[in-house]
Amino acid sequence: MAHSNNRILEALPQTELRLVLPLLKKVVLKQHLILHDVRTTIDTVYFPLDAVVSLVVPLSSGETIETAMTGHDGLVGGTAILNGRLSVSRAVVQLPGGCLCCGVDAIRGVVAQCPRLHSLVSKHEQALFAQAQQSAACNISHTLESRFARWLLRARDLSGSDEMHLTQEYLAEMLGVRRTSVSLIAHTLQQAGLLRWRRGNVMIRDHNALQEISCECYDAVKLNYDSIRSDVNV
Repeated sequence: MAHSNNRILEALPQTELRLVLPLLKKVVLKQHLILHDVRTTIDTVYFPLDAVVSLVVPLSSGETIETAMTGHDGLVGGTAILNGRLSVSRAVVQLPGGCLCCGVDAIRGVVAQCPRLHSLVSKHEQALFAQAQQSAACNISHTLESRFARWLLRARDLSGSDEMHLTQEYLAEMLGVRRTSVSLIAHTLQQAGLLRWRRGNVMIRDHNALQEISCECYDAVKLNYDSIRSDVNV
C-alpha cells in the first residue's frame, strides 16, 4: 500500500509500519465532507495523501472560522490516539483527495508498540496547536491580502498542485470575512498576474510573488511542521 505521500507514515520505521499499515484503508474524501464535529467522539483517524482538511470553529451566528489546516504533512484525529476522544473543532474536507484511515480503537491497540508513532503524533498535535495560535494572531495583526495569500500558499503546499477547486465564498468563510472582500483581492491579484480564478477554480500563476505578499505566518507554520520529523531524529 502506498503511504509515501503522508509524512507521518513515511517517517515510521519498518517495524512500526508493519503494525500500522494493515489497519489502514484507502478512501477518497469528498469536498466539504465533515470528518468529525465539535464535541463529538472521534472514532476514525485520517492520514491525508493529497486531501486537505480544515479545522474550524462554528459560531452561533452560523459562521465558521478556520483555526488550522492539515494534509499530507499530518493527520486528523490525532488527539484520539493520545486519549483525547472528544473533538474540540469541526474537521471538514477543504480540498478533495486520497486519504488512509483506520478506527481509533485499532490504532490505539498498537500504539504502545510504536514509540515513534506516538512521538510523531504528539509533535503533530503541538504543531497543530501552534498553528491555531498563529492563526489567531494573524487574524488580528495582518491585512486581509496577506492572510489571503498565506491561506492559498498553505493549501497549495498540502494539495501539491497550483490549481485547486475552490470558490471565493468558501475562502471568505475560512477567513471569516465577506465574499466581496475576497473577490476584490482576487481581482487585484488576477490583474497583477499572480493567479487566475474562474468558475470555482483557482490557479496560482506566480508562487514567488504570492509569497512576497503573504505574512510571516506562512513560514512560521511551515517551520513548525518541518520540525516534527527532525525533533524525533527521523
